[in-house]
Amino acid sequence: MTTVVIIPTFNEALTIRDTVSQLLSEQPSVSVLVVDDNSPDGTADIVSGISNLDPRVALLQRQTKQGLGSAYLEGFEWAFEREFDFVVEMDADGSHQARDLASLLAASSNADLVIGSRWISGGSVLNWPNSRRFVSRIGNRYAKFMLGTNIMDMTSGFRVYRAQFLRKLVHEPVSSHGYSFQVELAYRAFSTGVVVERPITFIERVNGKSKMSLAIVFEALTKVTVWGLRRILS
Repeated sequence: MTTVVIIPTFNEALTIRDTVSQLLSEQPSVSVLVVDDNSPDGTADIVSGISNLDPRVALLQRQTKQGLGSAYLEGFEWAFEREFDFVVEMDADGSHQARDLASLLAASSNADLVIGSRWISGGSVLNWPNSRRFVSRIGNRYAKFMLGTNIMDMTSGFRVYRAQFLRKLVHEPVSSHGYSFQVELAYRAFSTGVVVERPITFIERVNGKSKMSLAIVFEALTKVTVWGLRRILS
């Protein structure tokens, strides 16, 4: 079984080297694809240097900043063309711990999607203020309620898809561009496949700048509300 870890980046020069190094140290058999949105800080140059020395690492460099959802969709197509069995989503900023990937991959033998969850028993978040914990918990509970799922962490960006299932999942156009992309795919997966959650430890980034914004939050809130009302009224 072959696995590729897709890591989208924009201005992650301070963290990408350690993220890739720790990942390959914990899981030496995986491949890594970094999808960079033309980072002005030289992220792509760092990844290119790593790739020249390690054939497990590849770089997909895009010409403009197009967002998280678009980056993942291009990464998925790259993975499908190379016939990987499993596709992993992972952040570049150090918030996702490479050591947690083993449990997600183990669970993927009996699931179509495994979500690394902060909000189930055993999961945790470090270095977040209480206000951000509250927003994330409430947002995930709202998405869970509106969409009628049993998923506690709909917004998690650390997850493992069975590639054949993922190909079907994204066959229809995905409408989301920001972090609601994760909610949309989790909702689709819950409706059509087997989804399980495994606890992870999420650590707030130390270096670099968060990509979260009010526009991203508003997009997610709006889309979840629309999808939920469609579900309830149908």
